[in-house]
Amino acid sequence: MKLKLTTSYKQILFMALPISLAMVVPQINFITNNIFLGALGEQELASAGITGVYYLIFAVIGNGLNNGLQALIARRAGQNLPKEIGKLFYHGVWIALAIAFLGIGITYLVAPTVLHFTIHNSLIADQVIDFLLIRIWGLPFLYLYVMRNALLVGTNQTRFLVYGALAEALVNIFLDYSMIYGHFGFPELGFNGAAYASILAEGSGLLVLYLVINAKGIHKTFAFFEQTKIEFSVVKVILTISAPLILQFAISIMSWEYFYILVEHQGSRALAISNIMRSIFGLFGIFCWAFASTTNTMVSNIIGQGRQDEVIPLVNRIMKLSLGVSSFIFLILNLIPYWFLTFYNQGDGFVEEAIPIVRIVSVALLLMSVGTIWLNAVTGTGNSRVNLLIEFITIVVYCIYVFFVLEKWNLSLAWGWVSEWVYWISMFVMSFFYMRSGKWRDKVI
Repeated sequence: MKLKLTTSYKQILFMALPISLAMVVPQINFITNNIFLGALGEQELASAGITGVYYLIFAVIGNGLNNGLQALIARRAGQNLPKEIGKLFYHGVWIALAIAFLGIGITYLVAPTVLHFTIHNSLIADQVIDFLLIRIWGLPFLYLYVMRNALLVGTNQTRFLVYGALAEALVNIFLDYSMIYGHFGFPELGFNGAAYASILAEGSGLLVLYLVINAKGIHKTFAFFEQTKIEFSVVKVILTISAPLILQFAISIMSWEYFYILVEHQGSRALAISNIMRSIFGLFGIFCWAFASTTNTMVSNIIGQGRQDEVIPLVNRIMKLSLGVSSFIFLILNLIPYWFLTFYNQGDGFVEEAIPIVRIVSVALLLMSVGTIWLNAVTGTGNSRVNLLIEFITIVVYCIYVFFVLEKWNLSLAWGWVSEWVYWISMFVMSFFYMRSGKWRDKVI
């Protein structure tokens, strides 16, 4: 198994393309949920926006742990230390499960009160809370799934990601249709049917990925079963790198939830349109995130090999690929926005209101294709506290913007979505200048 990476375009694409395919699936699941729920009515589509972002808060906490563990695994891969990789993965799994059950507890104890207080429409609030108390039980499956992703990406085994992702997609589509509407002998559960379907789909994806890893003998290469006890020194290393990233991702999505709550104050139509924008942003943003994940792993691996001088040229190569793909998507979204919006079956008036927002989102995708690459380059250096600082400053600027635009000045939804431009420009500027400064060169993880 080849653990040391090169910095060629071929190596970048070899890693990024399977990650893209794996990331397509959660977005397909999200869009599938919205299409099926949209058929139930505009209120259900609006509620799905809030439930989706709430669950995403906890999902990205898992991604923060995933990114930290991925950077550590990639660094050990660059140093050619396979048993250390197994040790990191073993401890990462236990940390992930602890965080998952903490998230379940918070949702049951805190979320109902907070959501009733912040959501003006009581019907939407009740619907959202009922859904989340079911949906949150998918967290343990999701967190174990992303831990295995960290292992496969960090050790250059990205091609195996597709198997679990494909299984999850097929199960989710089948169960969404069956459990929301009551087909094939399943009960008709309506809005909550999507929650049960998503949980079972996540469990299926995890099971398939587990079977693939064991069938390929990857568990033997990294001596997983030699780990029998918790070593707190390893836990400390993982949390030192991952905790700032977990907090970074959490505050990022919390700010998005804040945005959605302010949008809800403008009515269910604005909330439903924003939910669709999130679907589009999520689907087409996967290529940026795949290149970003590749950046994290490759930067860490190259530094582990002692080739620091190659880091900036590597990041520039990845950025060019990311921007190239996003430019193509930008053209498609602006040429045929109506075609994408008609899938949600909300009528011509709805589509006409949504088209200007699609154009704003398309520009945001271009900005993200650059900003997220440089931020993940910082992640790959192991300076996760710098990541957190960059995110914190960016979020403060973002929240001030959306408060004044949506709440204080009561401007249009289009101006609200320009906040994505503010977010990604701010993030890019700080990440770029930090990487160019070279202050990351002496960081040891």
